[in-house]
Amino acid sequence: MKKHNGMRPQDIVVLLKIIALKHDNWRNSDLAHSLQISASEISESLNRSKIAGLIDLNKRKVHMNSLREFLIYGLKYVFPVQPGAMVRGVPTAHSAPPVNEVITASDVYVWPYSEGNSKGQAIEPLHKAVPEVVLLDKPFYELMAIADTIRVGRAREFKIAVEELEKRLQLA
Repeated sequence: MKKHNGMRPQDIVVLLKIIALKHDNWRNSDLAHSLQISASEISESLNRSKIAGLIDLNKRKVHMNSLREFLIYGLKYVFPVQPGAMVRGVPTAHSAPPVNEVITASDVYVWPYSEGNSKGQAIEPLHKAVPEVVLLDKPFYELMAIADTIRVGRAREFKIAVEELEKRLQLA
């Protein structure tokens, strides 16, 4: 068995993309292309997730309960984030759907992206390609924004993010 050297931020991106696909008829190359991550990185990511118990032995089906538990209780500690400078970018966390449909917050968080249409405090994405690739996939965008809300949100935003996450994990 391979040694597990810990999860990497892109592993969460890969798992959430698999959930957003809502089927298991995907190939590593499909994930690589849609996430702008190399096929070898996708393969390594799936191996780390398998060792961590977040995906099945065939690396096709995400263990929803395990991922849910990790996202809710571990994500903000393993991949912490602090809002940064004001930049142009793509809205995330409670500034993006679905959380922004439930609450209105005065602070705006964005993933830095030169072609973004919003201005707000920078939140470092879990992978550099996230701000661009989420614009092509609404279910994936929502999952990534929920993950960021869990990473950076206060109690009220966190609670809403967990509710939205649970809805999406039950549907997948």
